[in-house]
Amino acid sequence: MKRSFTSQTAVLGAALVMGLLLTQVVAAETVASAAYPLNTCIVSGSELGGMGDPVVTQYAGREVRFCCSGCKPKVDGSPAEYMKKIDAAIIEQQKPAYALDTCVVCGDKLGGAAVDHVVNNRLVRLCKKECVKALDENPAKYLPKLDEAIVAKQKPKYPLQTCVVSGEKLGAGAVDLIFAGRLVRLAGKAQVPVFEKNPGKYVAKLDDGGKAKQ
Repeated sequence: MKRSFTSQTAVLGAALVMGLLLTQVVAAETVASAAYPLNTCIVSGSELGGMGDPVVTQYAGREVRFCCSGCKPKVDGSPAEYMKKIDAAIIEQQKPAYALDTCVVCGDKLGGAAVDHVVNNRLVRLCKKECVKALDENPAKYLPKLDEAIVAKQKPKYPLQTCVVSGEKLGAGAVDLIFAGRLVRLAGKAQVPVFEKNPGKYVAKLDDGGKAKQ
């Protein structure tokens, strides 16, 4: 009887371990967001959402948001000028917490001559101009390396156990969303478009959770 109980306990323990491993595999899916990462309008400097829903448009395949319809024609008239300003703001926003000290293309160490480049509204740091060209030609090949580094660096200290969108407990099926160089954990893929509609709102919740944990 005692031997049978021990055997059952061992089987149960193995099942629990397998269940935990399966949960980790399911929860490991990573999704990269190209949503506009800035909280202010590049034309007026006003906070997005302060004048109603932001105006959302695309320039060269990249999402850009304005505080109101009056700002869009100014960018339409000089898109290159304003995209340069947007890139500079994105670099300033994302560079302090950049997850890698090596180039995602060739693997060399990033030195003083590193190039700060913006792809899909996110900062990617490269060691030289030749690597910028390679990244632009095939971003899908190289960006997952940065995604993996962000998850590895930020996930162990992630401050919340619930989804910032739905409030649900993070568990099997959770998604690791990469947004503006940050990890945002969501309950599932259904929460991704909700997050992307108003990312500033949900990033603020994540920041508040981090402060509360300190």
